[in-house]
Amino acid sequence: MYKGLSFTDKINCTDENLRYLIDKTKIMMYDFEMINRFYAAFPEKVDYARQKLGRPMTLAEKILYAHLYNAGEIKNFGRGEAYVNFRPDRVAMQDATAQMALLQFMNAGMQRSMTPASIHCDHLVQAFKGADDDLKTANITNSEVYDFLRSVAGKYGLDFWKAGSGIIHQIVFENYAFPGGMMVGTDSHTPNAGGMGMIAVGVGGADAVDVMSGMEWELKMPRLTGVRLTGRLSGWASAKDVILKLAGILTVKGGTDTIIEYFGDGVASLTATGKATICNMGAETGATTSVFPFDQNMAACLRATGRAPVAELCEQIDDYLRADSETLQSPEKFFDRIIEIDLSTLEPYINGPFSPDAATPISEFAAKVREQGYPQRVEAALIGSCTNSSYQDLSRVASILRNAQEEGIAVATPLTVNPGSELIRRTADAEGLTDDFTATGAVIMANACGPCIGQWKRITDDNTRRNSIVTSFNRNFAKRADGNPNTFAFVASPELTTAFAIAGDLCFNPLKDTLFAADGCRVKLREPEGSDFPAGGFVSVDEADVAPQGNIEIRIDPASERLQLLAPFPPANDDDLLDLRLLVKTEGKCTTDHISMAGSWLRYRGHLENISQNLLAGAVNAFNGKTDSVLNHLNGRYEAVSSVARQYRDAGIGSIVVAEDNYGEGSSREHAAMEPRFLNVKAILAKSFARIHETNLKKQGILPLTFACKDDYSRVREDDRICVADIHNLDSGQALSLVLIHADGTEETFPVKHTFNEIQIKWYRAGSALNYLKSQLLNQKKE
Repeated sequence: MYKGLSFTDKINCTDENLRYLIDKTKIMMYDFEMINRFYAAFPEKVDYARQKLGRPMTLAEKILYAHLYNAGEIKNFGRGEAYVNFRPDRVAMQDATAQMALLQFMNAGMQRSMTPASIHCDHLVQAFKGADDDLKTANITNSEVYDFLRSVAGKYGLDFWKAGSGIIHQIVFENYAFPGGMMVGTDSHTPNAGGMGMIAVGVGGADAVDVMSGMEWELKMPRLTGVRLTGRLSGWASAKDVILKLAGILTVKGGTDTIIEYFGDGVASLTATGKATICNMGAETGATTSVFPFDQNMAACLRATGRAPVAELCEQIDDYLRADSETLQSPEKFFDRIIEIDLSTLEPYINGPFSPDAATPISEFAAKVREQGYPQRVEAALIGSCTNSSYQDLSRVASILRNAQEEGIAVATPLTVNPGSELIRRTADAEGLTDDFTATGAVIMANACGPCIGQWKRITDDNTRRNSIVTSFNRNFAKRADGNPNTFAFVASPELTTAFAIAGDLCFNPLKDTLFAADGCRVKLREPEGSDFPAGGFVSVDEADVAPQGNIEIRIDPASERLQLLAPFPPANDDDLLDLRLLVKTEGKCTTDHISMAGSWLRYRGHLENISQNLLAGAVNAFNGKTDSVLNHLNGRYEAVSSVARQYRDAGIGSIVVAEDNYGEGSSREHAAMEPRFLNVKAILAKSFARIHETNLKKQGILPLTFACKDDYSRVREDDRICVADIHNLDSGQALSLVLIHADGTEETFPVKHTFNEIQIKWYRAGSALNYLKSQLLNQKKE
């Protein structure tokens, strides 16, 4: 009886039977009404922007300009220069970062979230024995935090996904992501949704608060890197190898303030989940985000996950969900940089150790292992994480394990698997994939991040011993997975990780090497095979609470070790920057893992005072080569960084941190900015900053400065007092002068730069962006 009606007509139909069917297929859940309105307006917004710009547009530009906070302000914003205000469609938060984000939101004075938002409990589950035991433990040890997050969700109308439901980015991909949309998430791998054609950006909690409060979300207009994909993947090569190779080209900072947009005839050959893998790990290049154009593989994924109506709406406007044809015919005119990757000749890659951009093709890897003296025996292989835990990933891995079992080849290395979501887990059970894993001794962990973020209770004979592990994760910084600085972690595709697990040898190359079968013959592993979606369809799962807004009281025990209400930071006092003590001059890589460690410290993510005890504990002091050992100017002794900072704060003394390139690389965790702010660090002076971290510092009222001449880094001495001489004249685009007052009485002065704009200076003067936001909201209420 409904034949001939468009889905929009059906949605607007008052027939109760039809409405019931719509609800049962879950399409009204998770924003469909918002998405329907979005697609109705999107073509007109893009046409208007194209007309105002007077030129064709890339896909990234279409999405960005369609999400301007004030559509009347359209102009050709300078890429990498202009700060622009946007209005995202959605916010996603994982449990570790959600705590601080929501504690800040509670201080904003809002009655509800003005933007759809979700909370995902995926970071606090420790991988140890297996899914069932680990989830039971997590629900007991984290009950206080989970109860807090659930109550906040209920009070402010947020979706709440309990522990075990899945990893934030997989859940978003299966339920919330839609082509052409814009989302912010309090996790650096939020760009995962770019595999569904969405501009999805990792941010700090203060940015999430802006969006949830209905305020402008500010972003520097990104530059555009176009990656042309040609050919088609085959054999052992996978989508993961595209981004592993690209990370080697761009390095961990080459994508900073850039959107990576993929195009070319090779794009259509990649599955939607493969595209998500590529976008996910694009964060390791420092990119703002990555995005793919809408195609039939995305439509197929939408339909497979119960969102056929969204696919239908996309197909009706598909030209608007791709770059204009003129930009693809002459991409050099529209992109700031073009990179070419031929999928037909792409080799599997292994990246590492200790940096995700240390890329080596499989054909050269064995020689590198021997030349560099890496531990050759693979002692652990881990599959999963938000990067590679889809059904396609697991089905291809299962085919390799079945092949090994058929040949009687034992798996030489302990294999651990973290499915991406309960949807994936239950479907893998139903399709027999779980049996393929457990038959070879693999341990199935909870649908959570686990070892990828250091939530791994690894039992070894010596947690300082040199050893090698291979993972399908996205990061491999020192100590990240298991806390051992001598664990050489290598990142590869799930398929190659499995091959290394079977062989137990880093020098094994499945493309050409053989293994002994049960009959004594040497055989090659077959090339992996798998399917995008299960033959029988995904198993029905509903793990979220769509929390109604309610009059819920949120209580936090003042004696809690896990949660602590936030007090506003005080407004800026410029005089404080005229006499700073050097807290630490860091040497080499200083990621957010070095600034605010994960692992066991995750338990304190909602308690600023407690977690501040790990401030810069992993950073290497340039003056003594040690970690967590800095000179205390008050007593002349070497003490822990947080202890020294606290003593300076209590004595009314401000401090400054000096660092090298790409300071704050890695996670979006704003604790790496809130901790120094809490301990009275007034400024960070670095050779360069990672994008998210620089914004987080500004949001929390810290002054991020860069050397005008990077060589001036060497002029900073251990016992210096430091003065930002003209801080009273802080102005957009104007350099400042930094004075080093040496212990011998001499002084040196040199220029330092900043990227503050007028609004960001107001954040700084107010003491934080949240302080400024609250004042703006109060002014609106008065009006």
